[in-house]
Amino acid sequence: MLTKRIIPCLDVTYGESGACVVKGIHFVKLREAGDPVELAKRYNEEGADELVFLDITASHEGRETMVDVIERTADEVFIPLTVGGGIDSLSDIQKILRAGADKVSINTAAVKHKEFVREASRVFGSQCIVVAIDCRSNTNFSGSGVKNEVIREDGKKVWYEVVIYGGRKPTGIDALWWAQEVERLGAGEILLTSMDRDGTCDGYDIPITREMSEFVGIPIIASGGAGSPHHIYEAFTKGKADAALAASIFHYGEYTIREVKEYLMERGIPVRL
Repeated sequence: MLTKRIIPCLDVTYGESGACVVKGIHFVKLREAGDPVELAKRYNEEGADELVFLDITASHEGRETMVDVIERTADEVFIPLTVGGGIDSLSDIQKILRAGADKVSINTAAVKHKEFVREASRVFGSQCIVVAIDCRSNTNFSGSGVKNEVIREDGKKVWYEVVIYGGRKPTGIDALWWAQEVERLGAGEILLTSMDRDGTCDGYDIPITREMSEFVGIPIIASGGAGSPHHIYEAFTKGKADAALAASIFHYGEYTIREVKEYLMERGIPVRL
């Protein structure tokens, strides 16, 4: 049986003192959590299986990903490093890989130009291409207080809607359809983030995680809502995810990666200690 992966996430942006890790709720209300290089080094030492580095404002601000920070981060970690944010060309991917990343995560650029997924997978290999799908439930209320009523062209209601530009722009695209499409285009993995659960520490969005895990044949990384080891356990058992991404519980010292892994192992979940 394949081991389940625990993946800390570094959401990085520029603060007053330079690049810093931040964490918010529903993609907003960001607060600083530390230096990305120092946190990456800590998680590497604690036994993380992989690390995800997301430059969360690069696409929105129309700038390149912070390559210098990636280089310094890669120098400190000896586990697979996935980098995302502002990547919209093959040259961007090449630059990120040369900086020390093992995989790249593309989101906004994939939605705007889906053939980019095919091109990137063909040039760099599917194992290198992670498509990030940020989505929100179509049964919840939006930040403006208006209920989302997104309808597909065939008249059916969108269950979970894909959002881009760090959650700032809805697309009307059904998340399950999009997952199937990026798999067809050659993506090797999907990073699924529930905007509804992001930063809440209330647990992962199990319905969409389970449905997407069953809907496609490539690995699903569950993201958004981890607040305890039990939530991660549920992502694997109920959500059928292949990996669990978490931020707040690690950044603010509520749990160590080893504590989470020991909890999972005691309950029969295969993990690497």
